[in-house]
Amino acid sequence: MPITAFTVPEKYSYQNGFQSYHETEAVKGALPIGANSPQKPPYGLYAEKLSGTAFTAPRHENLQTWLYRIIPAAAHSQFVSYERQIPGLTGESLEDMVQIPNQLRWDPFEIDENVDWLHSLKLISGSGSPTTKTGLGIYIFSAGKDMDPRHAFYSADGDFLIVPQHGVLDIQTELGHILARPNEIVVIPRGIRYRVSLPDGPVRGYILELYQGHFQLPELGPIGSNGLANTRDFQAPVAAYEEEANAWSLYAKFNNNLFTAQQNHSPFDVVAWHGVYYPYKYDLGRFNVIGSTSFDHPDPSIYTVLTGPSDHLGTAIADFVIFPPRWLVQEDTFRPPWYHRNTMSEFMGLIHGDYDAKTGGGFRPAGASLHNVMSAHGPDSSTHEGASNSELVPRKIGAGSMAFMFESCLMLGVSRWGLKTCEKVQSDYNDESWVGLKSHFRPPKEENGKGGGASKAV
Repeated sequence: MPITAFTVPEKYSYQNGFQSYHETEAVKGALPIGANSPQKPPYGLYAEKLSGTAFTAPRHENLQTWLYRIIPAAAHSQFVSYERQIPGLTGESLEDMVQIPNQLRWDPFEIDENVDWLHSLKLISGSGSPTTKTGLGIYIFSAGKDMDPRHAFYSADGDFLIVPQHGVLDIQTELGHILARPNEIVVIPRGIRYRVSLPDGPVRGYILELYQGHFQLPELGPIGSNGLANTRDFQAPVAAYEEEANAWSLYAKFNNNLFTAQQNHSPFDVVAWHGVYYPYKYDLGRFNVIGSTSFDHPDPSIYTVLTGPSDHLGTAIADFVIFPPRWLVQEDTFRPPWYHRNTMSEFMGLIHGDYDAKTGGGFRPAGASLHNVMSAHGPDSSTHEGASNSELVPRKIGAGSMAFMFESCLMLGVSRWGLKTCEKVQSDYNDESWVGLKSHFRPPKEENGKGGGASKAV
């Protein structure tokens, strides 16, 4: 079945649909009828608008949600710089990142059981600037503790696309609860407040933060009206609220710096909401793979789940691409991805299993690789040898595996933490993967002493 068989059962209810208009109330009658901001909202609630785009954005792009809450989000103390530094996050600057053409690969990142989710965030790569809403950032998270019961976090910098690799995230957001397990992704849009607890022990994974715009479903073009990630398979939370008058700490990520404020009420007091700007999750096992049934290997864009488009049509600031289990049936075809140099940068991670284009063992779950703009890459030597000589029968590959790619038109820099501090960069990546490739060139023998016009090596 095209649904992941999760070992941890779901415990929340959801509404289905990608950027669908949803309305939900935890108390019947909490949503006003026929008006968004009545003089006196039901049950003494406050009306508050949450905007993901400018009010005047075109209707098909406009993302707005109305919240009906016990206390407005503005009721907190002044933000001050967070005094506790988070190595690998605070102090890292996108402007200071190292831009290098080398192919990079990282060993699996270890789990730090001494920190919570927020304090585990590490900036590894990125480009652009949150201040001008351009570009993206890529993070690693690994934690062993729940966030404090009265701590909440939001990013003003961009949308978080969270890819769990190990463990379970129980995410309490302003708009309701989301359970995130490996082989699911969660998107939490810019500005939405949330708290992460770990009901099944330590967690680890990857994050793509999109500073520019919001994620969309890719256009299907000649594929037609169905395929890839289907709209109905995205799940948004239902309203759930708590009311308490205790001291809370609110953390804000603002230009990759952390600030904190205090308030005497829960940030999760939204009793009802309606609109199109909300967090959501998606089971990667529901992705409908499209592939070649005749010859040649299609471009990896055919595996795009979500895209963050740029102002140039067809070019993405960030694509989220996956490589799920799938059948290969092409005739007379080298079936793994071909060798290539790409105008896009490719940051890859592995949730579980083995990636079919890297059978040598160096690319492992919880590890990563980066092939920057025009950095040559492709199958390692053992994969090339096997694929060049295998019998081309229908074969299902990737069983029990899920690799993914954050792809961007931007040149991605690498942080100090990612290049040095983490001590995970594999120094032998090139040697192991490509230096051992051998020449198989066998030109035809000259006939009658006449050459073919080609120059010979001396």
